Amino acid sequence: MDTGTSQTIAVVIPAFRVRQHILDVIGRIGSECSRIYVVDDCCPEHSGDFVEEQCRDARVTVIRHTENRGVGGAVISGYLAAARDGAMVIVKIDGDGQMAPELLPFFVAPILTGAADYSKGNRFFDLEGVRAMPMVRLLGNAALSFMAKLSCGYWNSFDPTNGYTAIHVKVLAHLPLERISSRYFFETDMLFRLNTLRAVVVDIPMDAHYADEGSGLKVPHVLAEFLFKHARNTVKRLFYNYFLRDLSAASLSLLLGVPLLIFGVGFGISHWIDSVRTGIASSAGTVMLAALPTLSGLQLLLAFLSYDIAAVPSRPIHPLLGAATRRAQAIIPLGGPFA
Repeated sequence: MDTGTSQTIAVVIPAFRVRQHILDVIGRIGSECSRIYVVDDCCPEHSGDFVEEQCRDARVTVIRHTENRGVGGAVISGYLAAARDGAMVIVKIDGDGQMAPELLPFFVAPILTGAADYSKGNRFFDLEGVRAMPMVRLLGNAALSFMAKLSCGYWNSFDPTNGYTAIHVKVLAHLPLERISSRYFFETDMLFRLNTLRAVVVDIPMDAHYADEGSGLKVPHVLAEFLFKHARNTVKRLFYNYFLRDLSAASLSLLLGVPLLIFGVGFGISHWIDSVRTGIASSAGTVMLAALPTLSGLQLLLAFLSYDIAAVPSRPIHPLLGAATRRAQAIIPLGGPFA
């Protein structure tokens, strides 16, 4: 696939313990890309030095961190460098060989054609490909995906931890890069921030290749951390979208549904425990007093959920964005794509 706009596409590759695979990844990036930024995130294998010594691709620029900032910090450094150099679309690919660089045109196409603001890989699209995924990764990513739908608001998207992404630089300029999580929650936090802008996100079907490289994402270790951060982002998103920016029937459904459900369930459980302890059955009136608010709250929350699913952003914002805001210009200084 030829995009015809190679001068607008840049690739960012965070490099940490990927020395064995990174040259192959770079060598497979097609001519549709004009710049490649390898970010050595204080790699103990000195990946940046290795690339400079062994790679003869003139498109490659090495960026070095003196301390490890995590995958998010490395990607943001690459984003800023690519934006200053005039990139229109910036693609992020991991350096461990799990992502096929040959798919890059499919990630940038919906952005260049104005159909999306951000694209990301989805390893769950092809059921045959899912069978090759290790079971721990499969179950962990499935659980994280369901949590992300609520916290990010992209109910039509799956595989939120997928690191194969592409973004339009105008949308990037309006993101609070300094507040986005810099570690493993980076990709999911990006989705949350994109939803606050009402950006359109599309999934790109892809296969993941698992060889001898280890996964930095230890699912049992991060599930608790992710659960807390998803809960935090859920509250923020609901407040931003349904109370700060707008007030609608969905806002009222949420405002009434939550306390009714909490009251009904709490009241019912407390009286059930009391009934078990004393051996005296609860009266019909007590049962109804627990059941009615529970059912009413559940119905209101289901109505809200239906509205929220239907409200997934569908109109790309980057064609509507003009010059960068003052805040965005402070993040991406003049002289880059916004000059």
